[in-house]
Amino acid sequence: MLLVAVLTIFPIAAVPQASQAQQSNGSQHAKQVQDLINRVEASYQSGINNYNAKRLDAARLDFDFAVDTMLSSGMDLKNDPALSDEFDSLLSRINSLEIVALKQGNGFSPKVEAAPAEDAEEVTFAANPALVGKVTQELKTTQSDLPLAINEYVAGWIAAYTNSPGRHATLIRSLNRAGKYKDMISKILRDNGVPQDLIYQAVAESGFQPQALNARSGAAGMWQFMPFGGYGLERNGYFDERFDPEKSTIAYAKYMKMLYGMFGDWYLAMAAYDWGPGRVQRVVSRTGYADYWEMYRHNAMPAETMAYVPSIIAAIIMAKNPAQYGLTDLTPDPPVLSDTVTTNYAISLPLVADLTGVTVQEIVALNPAMLRLSTPPDRPYDLHIPPGTTETFQTRLKDFPEENRATWRFHVVKQGETLEQIAESLHARTAQVAEFNDVTSSQPLEPGDELIVPIAAAASAASLGQAHYTTRSSDTLVTVADRFGVTVQQLRAWNHLSSNRITPGRTLNVAEPIRMAPGMRVSRRGSHSSRSSRSSHSSGAPSSTRGKVHSGSQSNTHKSTTRNSHPSSTTHPAATKSSTKKPRKQ
Repeated sequence: MLLVAVLTIFPIAAVPQASQAQQSNGSQHAKQVQDLINRVEASYQSGINNYNAKRLDAARLDFDFAVDTMLSSGMDLKNDPALSDEFDSLLSRINSLEIVALKQGNGFSPKVEAAPAEDAEEVTFAANPALVGKVTQELKTTQSDLPLAINEYVAGWIAAYTNSPGRHATLIRSLNRAGKYKDMISKILRDNGVPQDLIYQAVAESGFQPQALNARSGAAGMWQFMPFGGYGLERNGYFDERFDPEKSTIAYAKYMKMLYGMFGDWYLAMAAYDWGPGRVQRVVSRTGYADYWEMYRHNAMPAETMAYVPSIIAAIIMAKNPAQYGLTDLTPDPPVLSDTVTTNYAISLPLVADLTGVTVQEIVALNPAMLRLSTPPDRPYDLHIPPGTTETFQTRLKDFPEENRATWRFHVVKQGETLEQIAESLHARTAQVAEFNDVTSSQPLEPGDELIVPIAAAASAASLGQAHYTTRSSDTLVTVADRFGVTVQQLRAWNHLSSNRITPGRTLNVAEPIRMAPGMRVSRRGSHSSRSSRSSHSSGAPSSTRGKVHSGSQSNTHKSTTRNSHPSSTTHPAATKSSTKKPRKQ
């Protein structure tokens, strides 16, 4: 009461006036904030224009640039109300557009096959006592580290997987894809004391697709984690660890072990993974049944969760008895193998591909968590490269100044290639390439020469493997294909064309578009309350699961070294020529 009285009697004295300097600083800050928002909105609007014109790759570049403009501004996005609102609004708007694009099958990311959990509640089946009896006999000789119950619900899913051609094909493809990650997943489950047969939970979640994305909810990755929550999986403008097979599996194993510790039952743990531990706990308290099947019989769970656990058990039983269920033609994909190098600088994936002698698409496939064609510039990142290429990568990389690794290229001269052809294909200047590599009339190019190709930052975007061409009135698909040395069929596939007709002014991909991990961005203020949003992966995790998850030790892990053999300038590449350069002849 005394404080109120003082403020009432002396309102002016109690609140000091801001100094002119403070007012000036405040005005300057407000102007900087507005300038930043204007730049961001201009880039976003450019993205909208490209999006509406079906130039989705260009739209994504615009959207990424808008986000990066805010992230790299050096301003406090979290505590400044105007910037916080702008950033949340920007992410929400981009997310909405990406969901629409993904639903149309022409989004910014590869189209991923729907996993059984996507429509599990739609499965209906009649009781089949004969099948229950048959499976009961099989289970007497089936080895599993999970309790494998058989009842009419599990039998119904076995029948669905067996008799539905679509579901049968989906199961086969899922089990084939499992070959890529089986050894890795098995080790992580074993290290965390989690049953080995929980690997088949990935059948229901994603069909073993690292870049699976639920457009309804934003759940992503092999184990379908929501964008928010603990789990130790980092997301930023450069990568999303939910799409990292190894790191997301570690998070999954730790989370499932925690859920088992909470419920003491693997079926309830699986139900909690799908529906949320808080919801399962409330149902157990309300009904008095700490048993999944009792909860099932009393319809105490949503339809999807009621179908979720039986579908996983069915997949386990069928995978362990392939001959009985028409799974004899399984051909598991070979394991994904790679070396790992740790970068703490920005390096473009095209340069990584150059240095390791593979395509950009192969590097992208080894790094499904990456959201763009570059590693982050200011933090360590575990970059996966083809197995056995670490020494070659590091040896060649030493000749690239760290500040130029995001733009420059590397090229091994092939028979019949000219310097002009090489420079043109990489969007470089012939004279600069010649000068930097000491190519002269007395020392001409020879097959096998290794060239460092300086490229100005402004030209680097065109060298990232996403070349575009804007059509003219005289163009046809045939003439464009001839111009860029590709086929009409490739042009149609890369540009989602249903016919050979093109209109003037359309921007075409004239090289295979490089698809990164889905750039799923969801507003931090989004709602996750509905069952369909897979809210179990966004809430309910105890504090013990919210710490940093560190990946297990990996073989062939190296810290890339740097040697600035060419003092450089990103503005004038030719000026970085060193007096003592690495010989072209290797």
